[in-house]
Amino acid sequence: MKLKIHFEQCWLKKERLPPKEKWHFKIKKRKEDCKIFPKILSASFRCETCSEEEAKYRCPRCMKYSCSLLCVKKHKLALSCNGIRDKTSFISVNEFTDLNLLSDYRFLEDVGRTADAAARDLSVHRPTTNKFINYLRNRARRHNINLKTLPIGFTKRRENSTIFNKKEQKFYWHLKLVFPHCHAEYTLKRVPEDKTLTDILKPYIDPVESDPVVCQRCKLYIMSSVVLKPKITFLLFLRYNELDASRSLLENLKNKVIIEYPTLFVVLKKLKNDMVVLGQEVGN
Repeated sequence: MKLKIHFEQCWLKKERLPPKEKWHFKIKKRKEDCKIFPKILSASFRCETCSEEEAKYRCPRCMKYSCSLLCVKKHKLALSCNGIRDKTSFISVNEFTDLNLLSDYRFLEDVGRTADAAARDLSVHRPTTNKFINYLRNRARRHNINLKTLPIGFTKRRENSTIFNKKEQKFYWHLKLVFPHCHAEYTLKRVPEDKTLTDILKPYIDPVESDPVVCQRCKLYIMSSVVLKPKITFLLFLRYNELDASRSLLENLKNKVIIEYPTLFVVLKKLKNDMVVLGQEVGN
C-alpha cells in the first residue's frame, strides 16, 4: 500500500513540473544523445566529395553535399550531374507535400508556356513552307504557268492541296468547279495535269457516268462551255479565259495566271456572251 502511494506521488510530482524544467530536461537529453552519437551526426553533414570539410551546399538534383565551388564542380564531373533539379522524379504518396504539389503545378505551367511559344514562333514553320511553295512555283514556271500564292492564313492557302509528284514529274492540282447557273460548287483534289477537261466534267454532266443526284442538279450543262477565272483586275467587270474541253488541264493552264489553284466556271453556251472573255471585245 505504501509502495502504491509512493508511485502516485512521484507521478503527480512529475506532472506538476513547470514548463521551464521540462524544456531544460529536453535540452539535456539532446546533448546527451549528441555525446553518445557524435560521429554519426557530423558525418551526415560532411562534404561527400572531399570528406574533410563541413558541407555548405546541397545539389538539387543528386542531393550530394559539397563544401565549396571546387567540390561542386568535381561532383558534377564525377557523376555527370548538371545541378538542375529533376522536376519529374518519383515521389511516394507518403512523402508528397504541398511544395511538391506547387512544383508540379509550376512545371505544367512551364510546359504550356513553352508549347505556346513554339506554336507562335513563325521561324519554325517558315522554312518548310517557303521551300515547298518555291518548289511549286519553279515547277509551274517551267510549264509556262504563272502560279501566285497567298500569305499563310488565307482560306485559299489552307485549302490548296496541289502537289508535284517528283517520281511521275507531273502536277496533281487542287481544282474548283463552279456551276453558276445552278448555284453549285465542287472541289476536286489531286487532279492529274494530263487529264482532259471533258474527263473532269464527266462525273457532273455526263448522262451515263455521272451521279444521278449531281446530274439532276447540273442537267442544264450537257451543252456547256468552260471558262477560267483569271487574276482579279481593277475593272468594273471580270474577264475570263475560254478553255478547250478536249485538251488536258496542263495545256489549258499554260500562259495563264493562277492564284493558289485553278477555279473553272462551267457556263452554258447560250449564256456565254454574258461573260467577258479575254481576247474578245466587250460588245461581242
